[in-house]
Amino acid sequence: MLNLKHDVRNIARQFRIHGEFLNAETYGSGHINDTYVATFQNSDVRKRYILQRINHNIFKNPVALMENIERVTTHLGKKIESNPDKIRRVLTLILTHDGKSFYRDENGNYWRVYIFIENARTFDAVESPRQALEAARAFGNFQKLLADLPAPRLHDTIPDFHHTPKRFAALEKTIETDAVNRAHLAKAEIVFALKHKTICNALLDAKLPERVTHNDTKFNNVMLDDATGEGICVIDLDTVMPGLGLYDFGDMVRTTTSPAKEDERDLSKVAMQFPMFEALARGYLESANFLTKAEKQFLTFSGKLITFEIGVRFLTDFLAGDTYFKVHRDGHNLDRCRTQFKLVESIERQEEQMNKLVEAIS
Repeated sequence: MLNLKHDVRNIARQFRIHGEFLNAETYGSGHINDTYVATFQNSDVRKRYILQRINHNIFKNPVALMENIERVTTHLGKKIESNPDKIRRVLTLILTHDGKSFYRDENGNYWRVYIFIENARTFDAVESPRQALEAARAFGNFQKLLADLPAPRLHDTIPDFHHTPKRFAALEKTIETDAVNRAHLAKAEIVFALKHKTICNALLDAKLPERVTHNDTKFNNVMLDDATGEGICVIDLDTVMPGLGLYDFGDMVRTTTSPAKEDERDLSKVAMQFPMFEALARGYLESANFLTKAEKQFLTFSGKLITFEIGVRFLTDFLAGDTYFKVHRDGHNLDRCRTQFKLVESIERQEEQMNKLVEAIS
């Protein structure tokens, strides 16, 4: 076993995992939680499990978060009960010996365990429109299966996560105070943001229905089957909470349609690729057949708004002195902001064509 940051063997003993612990290693490319894959031997069968330490600095109420995840995964499991492949199509929590969905260790860390999903993988970057379609179909189906989740309302794990007007108000306050004297370095970005202030309230003013949403629909949060390429399981459920369905679609557009990295300095590489958008729209609309007419009308706009919102957040953090997002170089958050704003411009140039496509396939 590698020299791991945590005593994974002891953590695993707290859960209803049968067999002998063999080994564990760090897993995945996530930047928030600590994730490990552990292998157990039970008779002649080896089985793997995902162990995760929840970052309680980001998620202030891990108990409420796990209550959400337990309710959501239980509901999804019941909806696909008859599927012979159900163990691979929804995350399955392993409970502790006293029946809880999480374990709190002596250092105050919160842990959870899932069954490892075999013969499927995630990709950090989309490689084809087919992959984009599969991811969008999976996220749309995720929303559809949770549309009838019984009351009570899920907890807000990060309150106002996609409340664009509040995000913009935070930016305006940061511009005004300019606490670390950086505003002069971001004059063009500040002008761009202020020019787009008028779009901030559009989704909230549209009075769209509240839904159960994922809220972090990056491409690598869908597992694709190794053999078929099908999007089989939506993962990373920490931000599943009430929201607008279009938040999820908008974030798919933001993270999937441009070939450039989020912090790309060569802005000529940043562009909304129409074939990728078409794949997302077709996949999402195919499975999310519960959408209202108003939601469909704002589908394209949601991509522009969420991209703008994340750009605003990067700009705010840059002006505040890089207090939220991890940075690895000077101006890192400003670089991230610039890629988002460039993508907004690319979407705006193609917005009419995008809307026509959505109308044609709705």
